[in-house]
Amino acid sequence: MLFKDVIGQTETKIHLVELVQNNRLSHALLFAGKEGSGALPLAMALAGFICLNPAPLNRSEENSLREDPLFGTDLQDKKIPVSSSTDPEGGPDHWMQKHPSYSKMKAMVHPDIHFSYPVITKKTGTPPISTDYIQEWREFISLYPYGNIYDWLQFIGAENKQGNITAQECNDIIRKLNLKSFESEYKVLIVWMPEYLGNEGNKLLKLIEEPPPNTLFILVTENESQILPTILSRTQLIRIPSLETTEVESALVNRAKVAADQARQIASVAEGNYREALQLLQHAAEDWESLLRDWLNAILKTGPVAQVKWVEEISKLGRERQKQFLRYCNHLLEQAVRLRIMEEGSTANLPGFVMPENEKDFAKRLNHIADISQQQAIVEELDRASYYIERNAHAKMLFHALTIKLYHILANHKLVHIT
Repeated sequence: MLFKDVIGQTETKIHLVELVQNNRLSHALLFAGKEGSGALPLAMALAGFICLNPAPLNRSEENSLREDPLFGTDLQDKKIPVSSSTDPEGGPDHWMQKHPSYSKMKAMVHPDIHFSYPVITKKTGTPPISTDYIQEWREFISLYPYGNIYDWLQFIGAENKQGNITAQECNDIIRKLNLKSFESEYKVLIVWMPEYLGNEGNKLLKLIEEPPPNTLFILVTENESQILPTILSRTQLIRIPSLETTEVESALVNRAKVAADQARQIASVAEGNYREALQLLQHAAEDWESLLRDWLNAILKTGPVAQVKWVEEISKLGRERQKQFLRYCNHLLEQAVRLRIMEEGSTANLPGFVMPENEKDFAKRLNHIADISQQQAIVEELDRASYYIERNAHAKMLFHALTIKLYHILANHKLVHIT
């Protein structure tokens, strides 16, 4: 993985290069970024940048990282131009591609770059560890570098099983990192989703606090609040921001070969989440507008029988499509708020904003049946429902409850048939 393979994040890339070259990089990093931000691809690019080092340091193994910087003066004397960090000519990508071990790094078989990630038991009675799934992991990353934990667990056939980073995995990490490096001056461990480390993660505390020489940990998380505090306190936090809408749009056009108009519309719904943008593209033919119209009519006009029928229909869609539908609902509510601002004459706050005609018409209807406070309450309920869907809530019960809640939120307004 090269820096140019990571969508956007230009400032973060430059910041990481500067940390390396100025000897300010901690031996334990925590990349915290929301789903679809590219935190994992960025961690992999940094691992390559470190392990394909053009200036070996030849330091004695007795020196710990706390006494001696991760990168010494040799590398500082051969600084890569930071301004070229995303430029194939003269930047980190350029010299990484010229390194003899680049092909190994690209194929994810470099012996000094290790991975740890949530897994399930592969053979009954055998404790699961990440290396059981290393072939699947390499294939998954090559196909879905912006995938989330749900994508990964489905990819390995976990179905409804919960993935974990186990005590046996921690023991395997300790064993691997206490070995000498094979080709590089450094060893790098990327731990994806450290929030799946239970109390077993305490086994790694001593290793993280006092690692072997030239060893770097990169933990990649979507929710830092769920990480063991004892591990969190031993890491240097690197926040990975969500992507800009224009960056998602450009990636859809250039990588997924999507037409510009469709890419713009999908990017506006995806809200900086490239993984979600790809999911929306995959189900672009879905008529979410009609589904939402039927739902609102069942809530506001046709009553319980129609509500039960609608709940039966959406409960058959599957978790990912249910989440996409809720995201679409939130998107239209946001469009309704923007339209309200525009109609009040505050267009200066929305430079370059263009709303598709079908969304504009629906947004007007949403503004007719709900004021801003009601729309905000609905958004909160939709977000909460999406959270529970992520955690395998029973779909029928969830959407029945959500329908009742939305009815009570909208009850004070005149009932209007949504056409």
